Amino acid sequence: MTDTALLQLSQHLATVAAAAVRQVGPILADAFGPTIKATDKTGFRDLVTEYDHRSEELIFEHIFRHYPDSAVVGEESGAHGSGAVQWFVDPLDGTTNFAAGIPFFGVSIGAALNNQMLAGVIFDPLRRELFSASLAGAYLNGRPIRVSPTAAPADAVLLTDFPYSEQATLPNDAEFFHRLVKNFGSVRRLGSVALELAYVACGRVDVAFSALAKTWDVAAGSLLVRQAGGQFIPLENLHRRFQPPVWPTPFFIAANSQLKIEETMLTELLVNTP
Repeated sequence: MTDTALLQLSQHLATVAAAAVRQVGPILADAFGPTIKATDKTGFRDLVTEYDHRSEELIFEHIFRHYPDSAVVGEESGAHGSGAVQWFVDPLDGTTNFAAGIPFFGVSIGAALNNQMLAGVIFDPLRRELFSASLAGAYLNGRPIRVSPTAAPADAVLLTDFPYSEQATLPNDAEFFHRLVKNFGSVRRLGSVALELAYVACGRVDVAFSALAKTWDVAAGSLLVRQAGGQFIPLENLHRRFQPPVWPTPFFIAANSQLKIEETMLTELLVNTP
């Protein structure tokens, strides 16, 4: 495929994804409120609602209708189809926030061909913010976005969901979180990996860190960050724990291009985690 053809495909996939999230966005926004019922999925800290399932079904239908040559992996229903373009769908990222009435959740769709991310869309239905990326660039509601210029970790805002409620608390978790707080200007735990990556891409924050995300959480956001001029650094030592390896890697440091991540304490996780 020529570079021109790949660019055109990338833009087309981004258009398909954007239409899909716009379709489900109003459903999620209208449903958001104190009466949402959530049930346990894999445990009491891993919740799902009827809107996770409804959103995913609509997105799947849209993708296969508008791009039949697809293979789609969704958080709720797994893999469907065997086409050339692989899609990663998180129909409601931030379900705990959604169910609790906290207005910070979104929809994330990434598309890849031959293990190259070509398109990514993240939609915040409450704020009506559409973050989109293709090989042509990264955008927020159609306007180009760039990562922040912050160069010093001490001045940086870091987003993370660490420590994680989904896994057993380790003895050094509190110490590691303390070091995050000590080394970065501000640390926030917001509850939606997709939106956290989108915020890095548009320059609202400077760095995001996760060691317990899922592929559908990061597929779109990884491209957004890179196309906005940032860096998406896989935590390869955590990635290697999975056989076969998971792609795209769900363990990452995402930051603007000015921050010297290798000079911060986050590198110790890369080096020292078995």
